[in-house]
Amino acid sequence: MQARAFRWYGVITLFVIVAISYVDRINIAVLITDPAFLEHIGITREDRVSQGLLATAFMVGYGVSAFVLTPFCAALFGVRRSLILGLILWGVVTFITPWFEGYGMLLASRVLLGVSEGPLFSLASSYIKAHFESHENGKPNSFVNMGTGLGLALGYPLIGYMLVHFHWETSFYVLGLINVALGIPLVVAFVKMPTSYSGMKKPKSIGDAMTHVGDIVKGALQTRYLVLITVLTSATLAYLWGSSNWLPTYLKEARGFSLKEMGWLASLPQYATVVAVLLGGVIIDKIERQRVPFIFMVASAGVALSVLLAICTADRYLAAYALIAANFCWGLQSPAIPSTVQYCSRPEHVASAFGVVNGTGSLVAGFMPALMGGVISLMSGGHGASGGAASGFFSGFALLIGTQMVVFACGFLLWLRERKLQVAGISATPA
Repeated sequence: MQARAFRWYGVITLFVIVAISYVDRINIAVLITDPAFLEHIGITREDRVSQGLLATAFMVGYGVSAFVLTPFCAALFGVRRSLILGLILWGVVTFITPWFEGYGMLLASRVLLGVSEGPLFSLASSYIKAHFESHENGKPNSFVNMGTGLGLALGYPLIGYMLVHFHWETSFYVLGLINVALGIPLVVAFVKMPTSYSGMKKPKSIGDAMTHVGDIVKGALQTRYLVLITVLTSATLAYLWGSSNWLPTYLKEARGFSLKEMGWLASLPQYATVVAVLLGGVIIDKIERQRVPFIFMVASAGVALSVLLAICTADRYLAAYALIAANFCWGLQSPAIPSTVQYCSRPEHVASAFGVVNGTGSLVAGFMPALMGGVISLMSGGHGASGGAASGFFSGFALLIGTQMVVFACGFLLWLRERKLQVAGISATPA
């Protein structure tokens, strides 16, 4: 009983680390509203594409790392050591970022930060697979994914507060210290893998390590529905990254909220995500496995309709409430992705399978902030007036509706394929 309780301490630790990482990620999203920061990196307020590329640069590094480095982390270091090394690297990168001058150097630092954080969710998925059975993995997956919403919810007002009361460099120094001082002790104390877990065998030589990595990658690529799940994940993450990176600027410039109001209003959709992710995990554990795709279908429809309301209404507070509803619906589908990957892959291949899904999805989704920035600039007509900016932001946010149409279609196809297995009398047990 004590061992079963201790496994939850590791889940709580991963939840905290995910939350910390998401504060790091959206730091730039708030800072681009500050003229001093934009002057330091050498871009203008109207250059939405360059602003969006700062998020894209992070996601490119993140996606490549999740895809390429995760198998090596799984084979060579294991979950615990990989998390410690990652926390050290992204803590250092965050702390020294203010020392970089110019737009190019900042882009490079964002790529490096993405590389250091890339394996995080794959390692968390591997930990959950090792400690929880398929019928009980909904709640731990949802709890870890709640860190996404909590990090964003705390990050927006926290960075906004520091931006109002201190110089913009302060946020980088504070976040860099939090990564190392809080994250590493928690991992050392609570993240432990079972000694019998086959996915974490230690290699005896470099050749043995390379062979083991190759076997993991081959196994990951045999995961059932891998392509379909990857497309679904890409669309899901595209919404997250498009909305989270442009939400502060949207509220401030398109809807006319002050910097102080922007901070807490931007945090409310993230609290809705936290609640919805927990609810989504409970639902996954309550329903039959073959009905999980319905979560994607229903939730994506809710997101699309909420975003449509947000960009069509003239009432700025109603628009903010609609975005809260959109994030709630998004949160319902979030834990279903790792749960589906874990269900469709072998235990020793979970980390790499999720690395392929999350890495590829992050690479594709990473271009959404830059794409939205391009649409915002184009539809704003280059005008600085609020009317032109508002029109641009409404067009940019309309792209988020398209991502949910893709999620709905993928969820429908997943349901059809599982149903065909049932009709054919084939057991749909994990691979």
